Amino acid sequence: MNANNGIISQLSQYSVPVTIDRLEAVLEVKGITIFARIDQQAEAEKVGLSLCPTQLLLFGNPKAGTSLMVAEPTIALDLPLKVLAWEAADGKVWVSYNDPNYLKQRFSLCDELVKNIAIIAPLIHQALSSADRK
Repeated sequence: MNANNGIISQLSQYSVPVTIDRLEAVLEVKGITIFARIDQQAEAEKVGLSLCPTQLLLFGNPKAGTSLMVAEPTIALDLPLKVLAWEAADGKVWVSYNDPNYLKQRFSLCDELVKNIAIIAPLIHQALSSADRK
């Protein structure tokens, strides 16, 4: 796992679609709302362009997100939470998301509010664990 410019990226042992499928399954069990799943490779193909497998998942908990937006309305630029699964040129699949500490600094959030978005790392860890889910 590495962090760069406020983005945390970690390897996935699964393909891009399976990675996102597994994350969706974890989110559904936790009762977290999935707002959208965007297959950016498919969208590129629609306009005749080529892109390695890339999918973006938007999700969150409106109760937790609303308290963040009440405290700092511009955080809505980064909410709902997003996870990007993407295949690099070398065939490795990565999962990337905003570092909650970066968002804390960017929006001057208190520790209590950061807890509302810090759940992202454990959710991804659970989705990428080797335990068979599907």
